[in-house]
Amino acid sequence: MTSLYDPYPKTKIEGHQGELIQGWESILAQLQEKMEDILVIDTYPGVYDEEIKHELKKIPHDVWIDAIELFKDQETIYEQLKYHITDDRVFGRMYYGEIENFIVEDKKKALQEQAQKARQEGKKVIVYGYGANLIAQGLLVYLDLARWEITLRYRQGMPNFLADNQDEDALRKIKRGFFIEWRVADKYKRTFFDRIDYFIDTNDMNEIKMVSGKAVRDGLIQMAHRPFRLVPYFDPGVWGGQWMKSACNLDPDKENYAWSFDGVPEENSIYLDFGNGYIELPAMDLVLDQPKALLGKSVYSRFGAEFPIRFDFLDTIGGQNLSLQVHPLTEYIHRTFGMAYTQDESYYILDAKEGACVYLGLKEGVVPEEMISDLEAANRGEILFDAEKYVNKFPAKKHDHFLIPAGTTHCSGKDAMVLEISATPYCFTFKLWDWARVGLDGKPRPVHIEHGKKNIQWDRTTHWVEKNLVNAIYTLKEDEHVKEEHTGLHELEYIETRRYWIQDDVLIKNEDNVNMLNLIEGQSCLIESMDGSFEPFEVHYAETFIVPASVKNYKIVNNTNKTIGVIRAYVRKPKA
Repeated sequence: MTSLYDPYPKTKIEGHQGELIQGWESILAQLQEKMEDILVIDTYPGVYDEEIKHELKKIPHDVWIDAIELFKDQETIYEQLKYHITDDRVFGRMYYGEIENFIVEDKKKALQEQAQKARQEGKKVIVYGYGANLIAQGLLVYLDLARWEITLRYRQGMPNFLADNQDEDALRKIKRGFFIEWRVADKYKRTFFDRIDYFIDTNDMNEIKMVSGKAVRDGLIQMAHRPFRLVPYFDPGVWGGQWMKSACNLDPDKENYAWSFDGVPEENSIYLDFGNGYIELPAMDLVLDQPKALLGKSVYSRFGAEFPIRFDFLDTIGGQNLSLQVHPLTEYIHRTFGMAYTQDESYYILDAKEGACVYLGLKEGVVPEEMISDLEAANRGEILFDAEKYVNKFPAKKHDHFLIPAGTTHCSGKDAMVLEISATPYCFTFKLWDWARVGLDGKPRPVHIEHGKKNIQWDRTTHWVEKNLVNAIYTLKEDEHVKEEHTGLHELEYIETRRYWIQDDVLIKNEDNVNMLNLIEGQSCLIESMDGSFEPFEVHYAETFIVPASVKNYKIVNNTNKTIGVIRAYVRKPKA
């Protein structure tokens, strides 16, 4: 079967066709025309400031104010944040502060007075940089950037904001971004999102693009009322496989692909298509701007403006075992890292080769002290850890579903293609054993036995796991049109998953609850509106897509001549 998977999905925005402005020459001309006295250009931390300033200074101006002058020096900021940065390569502590916590008030007042004085004197003023909106009001431009692009820039040597850490381990830079910088920047962006006059897409410096703030906001409203896809990204790994190359239309010359994040709004981006081109924005812009329409009132009241479900791919077909791992319990992640909820998850086996397996739960009679002692010795290089002595190993075949509530020891073995359905706290995997490997960077991959041993649920042993976590599937409804099955997740987890085997079509009532879905069998299907509010949306095999809560009812239509399969995840309503 020829793959129809689209790695670059775009959302067509109605009512603003042809409004995209491309290239520095056209962008500068537009800004010069619209600028009256003050041009304010705020940024997401991570943009290439020097390259951008070189272009923007071509706009005629009398006074240039750089917002970097607002901030405390890097040593002061580091001391202020070191509790949150931590010494760990991967884990920090969530920072819930504001941009103002890093600003010197006297400096801000002086820069505000400088801008106001210049305006009164009839001078043209440009204020540039992260925090510029705090200095002056004027034509407001925002330079946006996706988190995945920031991650790639960290790997290439870019430092964190106001840090001299170009040569630091990329994992540490990403950690500082995730736990601190991105949180603060998103919170700050929200305070003036509705006033932005123009957005500039700075993800690709060779293709700078700009569109009006109104067009972007209208586009986000449209997205929040119809099915859409996020822009996936793919990354190699030491255990990576070969399945995604053909299934997802990727570069066949790459050594492997390990991960794909195809349904993670915190990490993915969106493409807004204006007919004459598209801009790339962080998907978090949609979550932050349209949380109620996207998530629904119940989910929004429970999680706030955060997307609580994640779909991603783990490809070990032709690769190696994942690391043996465990995720933190809710109380532990909250107390230790400042997160409100934890990474409950499941492995849905999208495809598998003969001999594929999943390691899940502990064997009967495991002695905790003995297992931990062997893990510690193995990670010191003294022995090879005998995983099968301690951990259950279950055969895995296509369309099996393994449930993994937090605290359960687990990993996928080689030759499995996993659709991971989970909560979204991002990086909270405590590796226990990594099969004596090093990462692609040549360094040992981080292992966290101290965290792990405090979270392993030692009573999740063979009999309990077999009963509760392996293919806990039962039929809810079956007729000539559809077979609907409950496939998980475990009662300890807040995500519900349903699987549909569809002959012609099925009506889905989402009950004001955001839905994340994937076409797990068949070449394509259509998502159709019941009230005509959106055009039929076509989905292809293995594509993850989102149906916002605002789409009250919708139909999944089989537009092929064979049975198709769809898995759907949503947030369970709290029990009364």
